[in-house]
Amino acid sequence: MTGVSVDEAMRRAIELAARGLGTTSPNPVVGCVLLDAGGQVVGEGFHAYAGGPHAEIVALAQAGERARGGTAVVTLEPCDHTGRTGPCSLALIQAGVARVVIAVPDPNPVASGGAATLRSAGVRVDLGVRASEAEAGNIAWLTSMRRGWPYVIWKYAATLDGRSAAADGTSMWITSEAARIDVHALRGTVDAVVVGVGTVLADDPRLTARNLRDGSLAIRQPLRVVVDSEGRTPADARVRDGAARTWIATAAEVGAGPDGRVDLPALLAELHQRGVRAVLLEGGPRLAGAFLAAGLVDKVIGYVAPRLLGAGPAALVDAGVTTIAEAIDLEVVDVTQIGPDLRITALPRKREG
Repeated sequence: MTGVSVDEAMRRAIELAARGLGTTSPNPVVGCVLLDAGGQVVGEGFHAYAGGPHAEIVALAQAGERARGGTAVVTLEPCDHTGRTGPCSLALIQAGVARVVIAVPDPNPVASGGAATLRSAGVRVDLGVRASEAEAGNIAWLTSMRRGWPYVIWKYAATLDGRSAAADGTSMWITSEAARIDVHALRGTVDAVVVGVGTVLADDPRLTARNLRDGSLAIRQPLRVVVDSEGRTPADARVRDGAARTWIATAAEVGAGPDGRVDLPALLAELHQRGVRAVLLEGGPRLAGAFLAAGLVDKVIGYVAPRLLGAGPAALVDAGVTTIAEAIDLEVVDVTQIGPDLRITALPRKREG
């Protein structure tokens, strides 16, 4: 029987890693495929939840003695420290694995070093196989580890002419139910949902991840964060309903920027300390503008409805742009039709200088 190539095994490991999105934080998503000496798949695993067995341990348990002399293909460098679980580097050595193929090195100084430990034990280690794909699948955690604050996704919904609400202020159901279901799935992959107090006062959102068909709450709920410089969130606001954890982030607690409002870099640093690795910024348009003006947005996801209003609030306000030369340029990486709407995913381009 023909064996599986290392490249094919890494592709499968990346697919496995994706199954942990939304449940592993503050840990990364990781996938592992174990090949025996003949190149046959003898074990597979992924990190399913924080505190649970790591991908390598799951795959080794499946493989048993068939792992000896084989190859472990893993999306992230095996950890080299003892936390809630033991070091995966040692487990691979004890299992007699002869080769470990790693897509991306671990940037976390607490856990890194697995590759060096493996090499010192005589295990062959190869780095960089399908690195860009593995990086993309674990981008929030990797980004957060490298810089010390969460990966920020700005999500908005608007009409084709860029309106987030009608002239009379009504904003319910700009996009279709299919798009709203997709948004709730997106909420389920992040650690925190962030809005400004203006959105709370205007719309009184729940900010929970739900099944819209029956209204049931998802098992895992992101932290609800209200950026509220002066503490104006009403006591009876739905974000205080106990359905999920909520943090009302005030300037007095977080610190104030030059404008007297909540200091956004300090807010993100505090969220990182709380274990938040991915943030979904949902509103409103002025808060989104402040994040964009400060260069704090990593990804933009826009749900665009094929409707025209001609008037009403814009989806984005005060992003620090006063002339066309200052426009925030985006690279569109995906356009998908969701029901009648379009979901456009784009990455801000880094400005030169």
